[in-house]
Amino acid sequence: MVQLHIDSRMVIMPPTTPYAGKFSSCAPYGNNNNNHPQPQSPYRSNSVPKPGRENVYNGAFSAADNPYDVPQHHGAYRSASVSSVTAKEHRYVSENPYSSPPPHSPRQHSTSCPGRAYRHTTSSSSGSEQSCRNNNATAMAKARLYGHGITASYGEMCYHDNSLVSASLEALIQHLVPTVDYYPDRSYVFTFLLSSRLFLHPYELMTRVCHLCVEQQRSGDALLDKIRFREVAPKLVQLLTEWTETFPYDFRDERMMRCLKDMTHHVARGDEYSWRAMQQMTQRLIKRLSALGQYEEAVAALNAVAMERPASLKSKQGSAQRNDVLSVCDDPFVLAQQLTHIELDRLSFIGPEEFIQTFAMKDPLENHKGFFRKRKTSNLEAYVNWFNRLSYLVATEICMPVKKKHRARIIEFFIDVAQECFNIGNFNSLMAIITGMNMSPVARLKKTWNKVNTDKFEILEHQMDPSSNFSNYRTALRGATQRSETAHSSQEKIVIPFFSLLIKDIYFLNEGCASRLPNGHINFEKLWELAKQVSEFLVWRQVICPFDRDRRILQYLVTTPVFSEDELHLASYESEGPENNMEKDSRRSLRSSLLHRENRS
Repeated sequence: MVQLHIDSRMVIMPPTTPYAGKFSSCAPYGNNNNNHPQPQSPYRSNSVPKPGRENVYNGAFSAADNPYDVPQHHGAYRSASVSSVTAKEHRYVSENPYSSPPPHSPRQHSTSCPGRAYRHTTSSSSGSEQSCRNNNATAMAKARLYGHGITASYGEMCYHDNSLVSASLEALIQHLVPTVDYYPDRSYVFTFLLSSRLFLHPYELMTRVCHLCVEQQRSGDALLDKIRFREVAPKLVQLLTEWTETFPYDFRDERMMRCLKDMTHHVARGDEYSWRAMQQMTQRLIKRLSALGQYEEAVAALNAVAMERPASLKSKQGSAQRNDVLSVCDDPFVLAQQLTHIELDRLSFIGPEEFIQTFAMKDPLENHKGFFRKRKTSNLEAYVNWFNRLSYLVATEICMPVKKKHRARIIEFFIDVAQECFNIGNFNSLMAIITGMNMSPVARLKKTWNKVNTDKFEILEHQMDPSSNFSNYRTALRGATQRSETAHSSQEKIVIPFFSLLIKDIYFLNEGCASRLPNGHINFEKLWELAKQVSEFLVWRQVICPFDRDRRILQYLVTTPVFSEDELHLASYESEGPENNMEKDSRRSLRSSLLHRENRS
């Protein structure tokens, strides 16, 4: 069973290599297909592949990829960074208002201003602009003085090769706050909103950002304050819109919702257009949270059905009364399609912040009642549980049949399903199937395996071989990602990673790099790398599954009861008897233990 407990070794990512090819397609599975044509191995090519275009979110950190550079003049932000937002025209609504905006490539952004983070919050507008201009001039002079490849500091922000590498928490918060003539890059917004929870609660961050945004417009003149807030209101709404659409689950906390409501009332007093945009944003947020609540209730209900223990699972003699996977679907391509539906459905409900919250600081107000309050990583955990369920389902289907010939047919069928998952780009289901077939109760069925042509299975195992930090898998994943970027059909866009390894990669990155430097600054290079990994996941989860749904198959996959580990071992011994005294003792112990549990229930 896959667990989230992992060791502390640092993951070394292999270099990008092109996609190595696909297996051949499988014919519908009607009878014992021991003579399938053998697929072309994806790693036995004699030709040297041409290097493919790298994904912009992969690769090492470099100055060219980091958008947080030494600034140009503020005027650039009016046209480049705020998407032409004006007082008369506000475009806050994306084409799909219920999905997170796609993460931006770091090469699509303008630069940010380090100088703006240090002006006094109560200074006048002209004073603020003059202060920032002075800081800009100083920054440019220092950049010319130090030259390329030199680290330079501007106040509490440190740059290397003109790229932001570290800063104090206060400076990073201030850097997020929009003003009349400034709006932060979307890549900075995503990076800091994602990883700031390592240092403070989202509610605390939102409170401070909103407070700073309002206070910076105060001059002591009520009329002037109203005019200035009307000018900054569209940018504040834009920031909150990015927050609610990319990290909507933060707003399950009722404190966040109260803060959002307070800002709506404040905006209503200054700008009617922005007030309407705030209302639309809140409505979209409520719909998203409502859909999340319904999804979690549905998953809980399906899990409850799957936990029921019908009589057919209590012994192999009752297996004849139970449907097996071949009676529900005998086409491996169709089953792979339905598995892909489940994978993409569950991926779409994982919040990007859940990756960071698996190792974020504990909330001191953990017992506070939140909005639709659930565990902060519940959807991520539910997805890992789905992987475990699929592995146990595969093992159950193989161990259940009484006849050896039937067991061999099911093994070959799942090999073909795994092959089709690879072709689709569904690596999570592929690995779950391989894991199920490698569980000891299945692996010990030697007489059954002797009836199976294992050539295709060996190719698949090699493709997901954990040696060299899963180098073969990572090669295929990068190839699938490149295929997705240049896709001509919706099916080619599908990339479903081996999810547990993705979690481990992010965990290793967090554990292998310090969040704070010796001078107390936050290591922003680390935050940037975390954001790049999570950004790629956001692109993958937005794909809409192009295959037709088969509700009967889907229902079977998510609700059919499966054997526990002890039940699997006992079923395996009943399929092929113990080979030594140790296995005989194990069978007696399992029979006694399971009988005792059954009597107690």
